[in-house]
Amino acid sequence: MTQPVEILDAPIGAAEVAAELEALSRRYRAAGGLVITLLNQIGGQAETLLERLPEAVKDGLEAQTLRALRGALELAGRSREAVADEPVWMTRTLTTAMGAAGGLGGLPSALAELPVTTTLLLRAIQSIARTYGFDPAEERVKFDCLCVFAVAGPLAKENGAEIAFFSTRLMVNGAALNTLISRVAPRLSLVLGQKLGAQTLPVLGAAAGAATNYAYTRYYQDMAHVHFGLRRLALRADLQEDALLSRFQDVLAQSD
Repeated sequence: MTQPVEILDAPIGAAEVAAELEALSRRYRAAGGLVITLLNQIGGQAETLLERLPEAVKDGLEAQTLRALRGALELAGRSREAVADEPVWMTRTLTTAMGAAGGLGGLPSALAELPVTTTLLLRAIQSIARTYGFDPAEERVKFDCLCVFAVAGPLAKENGAEIAFFSTRLMVNGAALNTLISRVAPRLSLVLGQKLGAQTLPVLGAAAGAATNYAYTRYYQDMAHVHFGLRRLALRADLQEDALLSRFQDVLAQSD
């Protein structure tokens, strides 16, 4: 089991903080590149992929995502009690296989695969939280893991503004978790809708499903590293998280 990170008594210096912020910003910027490249190769755009879905599916996608998130929060936690955290490569292998299976049968099997992939993604985010010294069983950390899903997705055009979700603060209890899930679901449903659209591509369904699952798993794993990297850096530097997030946004803006 990964040991919690040691928080030093003396805060780290300004130069180290700046270096870590720069490294996290590079990871943030690079995260969506694989997904965009992939979709360009299979000839899909975010809007056209969503248009491929039947109206009934598009109308019900947010509600289905809401159910998937609620189920994933419970199942991911329970499964971590029974099965040890898997390495990064194994999570990507599992979600890739699930995406292939989902795309093989077209839209019906892709819809059935959606909650399973959501649970695997949440487990992966929880595993990364632990590598940064945070206990995924704690309510505060459960909240943070869901915040990672709030990032709009690699095809979003918000240009960094979505990281404001990283500083979301509500009283940590069951009601707050439900509130956050309700706020996350609309954003995640757009991401999952793009994935479902790719899985309906003629002939390419299984391959597109495997590739998009791999790419989105990698993307959310990178976002988890950014999220919990900022959390840990705030502790190590003895800085307020809001102040550190503001500095991170400044670094992102400078690289535009």
